[in-house]
Amino acid sequence: MDIPTAIAGFALAAGLMTLTPGIDTALVLRTAAVETPRRALCAAFGIVTGLFVWGLVTAFGLGALLAVSELAYRTLQFVGAAYLLWLGAGMLRRAFNGTNASPEPAATAGRAPARQARSWLLRGLGSNLLNPKVGVFYVSFLPQFIPDGANVIAFSSVLALIHVALTLAWFVLLIAATRPFARALASQRVTRMLDGITGAVLVGFGLRLALSPTR
Repeated sequence: MDIPTAIAGFALAAGLMTLTPGIDTALVLRTAAVETPRRALCAAFGIVTGLFVWGLVTAFGLGALLAVSELAYRTLQFVGAAYLLWLGAGMLRRAFNGTNASPEPAATAGRAPARQARSWLLRGLGSNLLNPKVGVFYVSFLPQFIPDGANVIAFSSVLALIHVALTLAWFVLLIAATRPFARALASQRVTRMLDGITGAVLVGFGLRLALSPTR
């Protein structure tokens, strides 16, 4: 396999994977719909940062630990599941109590405070880094697209960056798609419903992750 073929094949496979709904998509969509595009972008940047970290970890061979060590996999699995359950439970609580985060005032729209931006960045990063299935996927997926004779670390990093770019572009499209419905999405009934749906999805993912077999 030559370099152009490897890059094209990986881009196609990674693009299809990016379009598959999952934890990350649910988190970004909920944040864009219920809060602000800026906060949703912060969550998206956290998620793609996690993807790149997994790519680097895999490139340096550390990610293989998850593929061969049941203890390492199980530890990350249960920590990740607990994190998703915590996120989902918080959203469900806000949905039932009606304590959704309010949108930023018009005067500050587009200028999210540093603390809020950091909070959503860390939530996105945590939801990705604490999912061991992402690590195992990278360990089993990236090597298939590394041409013979290529520098493994450098080429793996390039592939991870391609995945990051595709994922970020998809999230930007999703966030932009919510803007025409911003007024309708701002109502308390809708935001509580979205919090409830997203919270239930995250709890479901957390339970599935906790109860799933090691491999």
